[in-house]
Amino acid sequence: MKNIQGLLLVGCSAVALAGCGPSDIASPGTGGDVIITNPTPTPTPTPTPTGPATVTPAAGCPTIADPQGLTDGGTISGPTGTWRVCRLPSLVKVSSTLPKVAGLLYEISGRVNVGCDSGFTAPSASAPYNSTTVGCTAPLTADSNVTLSIAPGAILFGGTGQSWLAVNRGNKINANGTATQPIIFTSRDNVLGLNDDASQGQWGGVVLMGRGITTDCNVGSVASSTCERDTEGSADLARFGGRDNAYNAGSLKYVQIRYSGFVLGSNKELQALTAEAIGTGTVIENLQVHNSSDDGVEFFGGAVNMKNFIATGADDDSLDVDTGAQANIQNAMLLPRAGKADALMEIDSNGLEGDTPRTKLNLVNFIAIQPQTSSDNEANAQAAILLRGNSDVTFANGIIIAPQNECIRMNGSGTTPVTLTTRSVVMQCNATKFIGSGSLTAAQVATMFGSGSNNNDAFTPTLSGLFLNGTNEDAVPAFNATTLSSFFDLPSPNRIGAAWTGNNAWFTGWTCNSSTANFGAASSSCSSLPTT
Repeated sequence: MKNIQGLLLVGCSAVALAGCGPSDIASPGTGGDVIITNPTPTPTPTPTPTGPATVTPAAGCPTIADPQGLTDGGTISGPTGTWRVCRLPSLVKVSSTLPKVAGLLYEISGRVNVGCDSGFTAPSASAPYNSTTVGCTAPLTADSNVTLSIAPGAILFGGTGQSWLAVNRGNKINANGTATQPIIFTSRDNVLGLNDDASQGQWGGVVLMGRGITTDCNVGSVASSTCERDTEGSADLARFGGRDNAYNAGSLKYVQIRYSGFVLGSNKELQALTAEAIGTGTVIENLQVHNSSDDGVEFFGGAVNMKNFIATGADDDSLDVDTGAQANIQNAMLLPRAGKADALMEIDSNGLEGDTPRTKLNLVNFIAIQPQTSSDNEANAQAAILLRGNSDVTFANGIIIAPQNECIRMNGSGTTPVTLTTRSVVMQCNATKFIGSGSLTAAQVATMFGSGSNNNDAFTPTLSGLFLNGTNEDAVPAFNATTLSSFFDLPSPNRIGAAWTGNNAWFTGWTCNSSTANFGAASSSCSSLPTT
């Protein structure tokens, strides 16, 4: 992927266009029908620690506020040394902080709940909390309002494949790392030093459940404003939805989520981050998801604002937005592994064209690279980007690189089909560029893409280091994205893409390197753990 024009296409056969929804997944360990051989990245990522093992285990587990406390799980050894394992309780009942302690890892064993879910709305005097109706085993009598805080530099790992962190409605997570001390969620195999650049799907991931507005109901209805959904694949109740698109699920800052996406149920996988009906009160900044066996992140409903997002090595979509989500995202890199990823993005409303709100995405300052043709099975995207009915998408100041593939497929359905607006977006695609299906033709898709200043014709990338702007990228006039939402910043200088001179510090230090992408010497290897 360091030299997009040097990639070799092995082949991929076409199939009839078919609809698919947000429940579509990629099977762990499988991807497209082509194999891409990447040139050696420059500089070459370091796959293993360069120094001797330095970690010695902490003497014991720290005391936290939750009365159950942490369980000492003994020690675990890997290439970086030996660590003390402190296991989280299955239910965090009171607000607690996980400090960073030298030589200590926190284990997520099975489903770990942050607080209890009091339901569609927060409890009140007239409608008190009843734990027996929401599957919570703790004898709580009110919305638990638990906040799990995680200190900069702390490392948490999934002890088993079906381990995942569930932040239930009415509760929060504050995982706020720093540029030099990111918080890492990863797998046991990563700790043991067993992972390489093909590893994925080794634990569940992080799930935030909120009370925002969603569509595609498991319970209630859109018409009666009582719509709720259940987390895909969860054996026990993990429900989300409500009427509060300002809902605050806490914050994630300077966070890595590695090797996630274990299958929880039949054809049901979690993403690295699954955000379900969270609201604009939730802060997501400086997030890297690495080698998820399904999507990098998926937003179900609600309203989300996210800045500085990196998806490396996703097996299905790097970004998935659906079931009525309202999303603003600025500074994004979508960088799948060679030969993997069905699509870079999938934006839709799961085929329920009459439901409101329509899914809406504003994506600003991004680079999305797909070296191979989309797979002809699984989600059947058949293009680098798949936009489907009942969604409204705006791309601004973007770079789409898919030289072996069509760049955009739009499937029109419903009374008002999917819409696309582009401003200052350049693309390198195959000769076809666009696919139309349903009620839309390829010509109509081309017209929608061409409605703004986008300079899409015969664009030749001059990127360096995979994602850094070169002369051609910097020469494209950039759009003032602050006109789309007050959430967006106006960079100086204003450029297309995600990284250029004057805007290349936001991804350094807190990220991890792999053969997919190298973020510089200040970033550590994804296949190892930091020792300080």
